[in-house]
Amino acid sequence: MEYLGSPLKIGRMTVNNRIVLPPMATAGSSDDGKVTEQLIRYYLEKADGGATGLIITEHAFVSQEGKASDRQLSIADDSAIEGLKALTEAVHVEGSKIAAQINHAGGNTRRELTGLDPMGPSMQTDFPKIQPEREMTGEDIDKVVCDFAESAKRAVRAGFDAVEIHSAHGYLLNQFYSPLSNKRSDAYGGPIENRVRLHLRVIQAVREAVGEIPVFLRLGSIDTVPGGSTIKDAVDASVLFEKAGIDLLDISGGLTGFIRTDVQSAYFADVTREIKKHVRIPILLTGGISSGREAEALLREGAADLIGVGRAMLRDSKWSEKALAEKE
Repeated sequence: MEYLGSPLKIGRMTVNNRIVLPPMATAGSSDDGKVTEQLIRYYLEKADGGATGLIITEHAFVSQEGKASDRQLSIADDSAIEGLKALTEAVHVEGSKIAAQINHAGGNTRRELTGLDPMGPSMQTDFPKIQPEREMTGEDIDKVVCDFAESAKRAVRAGFDAVEIHSAHGYLLNQFYSPLSNKRSDAYGGPIENRVRLHLRVIQAVREAVGEIPVFLRLGSIDTVPGGSTIKDAVDASVLFEKAGIDLLDISGGLTGFIRTDVQSAYFADVTREIKKHVRIPILLTGGISSGREAEALLREGAADLIGVGRAMLRDSKWSEKALAEKE
């Protein structure tokens, strides 16, 4: 596997191959937000002796109001660092790189979980699954920026090799990005450059917080429903993110999630192919890819620079080793 097995430089970090375990929430992943031994064992299996070049952990919430689900990982205060450090040290022994995905749920949570009213860019949306109970104020927005930056600092202290900002699958930053959920009339709403204004502030704050460590962004690129975000939005946003200092773009789905019913595999390859025409930073493609040969072909044709394999790796923790050994 000439392409799949080749190293890649991402910012100042080098991964030993192009296989990525993308962020996927796991059952029983935490105990009151803290890393469990069960979770460490899970990621050690997926590292596969270093055959998986990069692991991106499941999303960790940056603040209590940004918590998305019960037993979700926390990176919202310093008490989380010890367990996260045990996780990164274990994965590094296997020979893989590991990135922390940090997230705020926005209006995609519930009061029963957080103890607070779910907030988002707009109370009124055109997407029934996301219905915030209050519209974010300028002070709310400033706090979110600060929370992302402080969480990124914790990720560095815990030994992560990179930090990924989550803006996909209907969570807060994705809610600002999508015209279905962002109905604001101020500087954070309207054209795409306004709808990613919060992203750009978060990117700047996180970059200042982590120094030279690579910063990724997972973009919920398209909504696949009328009136939602488009490939053009994704391209325009990606150009702005690269200029802002993002080292890698991780392309996935928007408000409608990470699976497409109109495509059998490589769900967002049409998006990554277009984005790659306009940016120079590496692009990660995930979604329905199940064989090493398919991953190699996508890399060879230039659809992406790295391949994320989720469900296939969940089924078989030796997927990476086997894929690298496949005949082309």
